[in-house]
Formats: sequence, structure tokens, C-alpha cells
Amino acid sequence: MTAVKRALVTGGAGFIGSTLTDRLLARDVEVTILDDFRTGRYEFIAGALANGARLVEGDVLDPSALDDAMAGADTVFHLQANADVRRGLAHPRRDLEQNTIATANVLEAMRAHGATTIGFSSTGSVYGEPEVFPTPEDAPFPIQTSLYAASKLAGEGMIAAYAAGFGFTGLIFRFVSVLGERYTHGHVIDFYRALKRDPSVLHVLGDGRQEKSYLYVQDCVSAILTAADHHAGDSGAHVYNLGTDETIVVDDSIAVITERLGATPRIEHAGGKRGWVGDSPLIHLDTRRIRALGWEPELTIPQAVRRTLDWFEQTPFILAEEART
Repeated sequence: MTAVKRALVTGGAGFIGSTLTDRLLARDVEVTILDDFRTGRYEFIAGALANGARLVEGDVLDPSALDDAMAGADTVFHLQANADVRRGLAHPRRDLEQNTIATANVLEAMRAHGATTIGFSSTGSVYGEPEVFPTPEDAPFPIQTSLYAASKLAGEGMIAAYAAGFGFTGLIFRFVSVLGERYTHGHVIDFYRALKRDPSVLHVLGDGRQEKSYLYVQDCVSAILTAADHHAGDSGAHVYNLGTDETIVVDDSIAVITERLGATPRIEHAGGKRGWVGDSPLIHLDTRRIRALGWEPELTIPQAVRRTLDWFEQTPFILAEEART
């Protein structure tokens, strides 16, 4: 049983949002999806719509669409965002508008409609390049290194302020990178497409020693729902790292990918500790806080990579289309 009865999922046709939508519907929650389909896909929500989800096609920056989607909701899972970390400096206003201002719009729409709980997809990138590993939720914040992380941190601040000022329940989830079915953006799909085009060589940003944690999408959604259940009616801001206790370096993830695909490419590294400006060489989050609620991930990182690759192999549009940004 869940305290969530009527949920709005912004970005509900995307990778994580559509997976969350399916899980909410399985709990008999009434779900409205708000998505503008810049990166979301109709294929991802066909089952949800058949199972009674309502779709509002639009953007959280559109007051009319947001007002329509918010009607009747008691809980908002705000997942719609610009997640193009790598190219953030090419369009500086995009992170501000689609992450920070969009979150402020959601909070005001919640206040107008009487919704009091928000689950927010933040990022482990808000820790910049920390000195403590695994990095806990209360780690000191260094200087921000990406516009994406800075815009997400600003959204966190807005949620905390609304929680303090208006009695909201704010659930802030700092994700590591997420893998699994419906994944369409990130290094695994980039390497997969590159190897399908030319299995003889693979070009890698950085030195291949960047070390990251990853999380399987179903484990991510389970953590979100665990926290939502635990904090039902519990006003205030509650911050959770979501990740696994393991990490993997880029070159080792490439080994998992090439083994699964049966490829033996020559690896060419661009060099340097970072793949791009704002790339953190090491992301490893302390997840004891969410684990204390009884949550545990079911898949390891290599297992999650393999699940993702298997889904690619079964999904024609992965190779038929370039990644949409």
C-alpha cells in the first residue's frame, strides 16, 4: 500500500519517468504524465496509457499544460529536465530554464493545487569533485563544476525552502547514472552505436580511468518508492543518494560491452582525467541512508550494463536514430 494516490510524473515518457509510471500504476495509483517528447517516447508509455494513465503533452515551462497536468495530484515526481551535461556550456540558459525555473514552476503549481509532496531527480554531480568517498549526503560542497549540477542544486534549494515555508514533503534524490531498459542517453549507448558502426576501433573521451557508480533503473525506482512510502505525511526536505556500493572505470565498462557484443576493437583514448568540462573523474556515493529504509539494489553494475545492451539488441530505433538532445 502507498500513501501516493494521484501522482503527476513530469518527464513521464522518458527513461526513468516511464518506468516509474509503470510501477505506480501497478500500485493502483492514478497517474498523469506530462511530457513534451523532446527525449521521451510514445513507445515507452503505450502500456501505461492502456492501463489508464492520463497524458498531457507539454512542458513544465508552459503554465497551461502544467496547470492541466497538476489538477488532482497529491504527489509530483519531477523528472523532466535537461540532462545534457556534456554540452551544457554550448547553451547556458537551457539548464537554468529547464532545471531551475522549471522546478520553481512545479512548486508554484503544487501550491496552487494543494499538492504537498514532491520527489525530485537531482544528481550526484552536485558534489562536484569531493574529497570524501563514498560521498555522504552531508558532505561539504565544493565549487560547482557543471551548469547542470548547479541548476539541479538550485532546484534542491527551492524545494527545501518550500518544504520549510509551506510544509511540503520534499524528497531529493541524488542519482548516479542510471542504466537499463529504455535508456537512450549516455556512454553505454554511445559506445554501442560506435561499435555497431565500426567494431574495429572505439574512441574514448578522457584516459579511460574515470571511475563511476551506476544504478539499474528498476532499483532506482524502488528506492524512490521506498522513500516516498517512508516519508508519507512527513514535512521537510529529505535528501537521499541513490547508487550502488560498487564503481567501475570506463575501460572496464568497455570490456563488459565488447564482451557482450563479441567485439575486439582497438581502444583510442583522447587523454586527460575528464571526458569534458564538468566531468567528475570519480563518483561514488554513500547510500547508507536509503539502505537504512530497507532498500537494496538487485543488480550489480556489470549486470545492469548487460541488461541495457540486451534491450538495445531488441529495440530497432536504437540504431535507426541518432541520440536526441
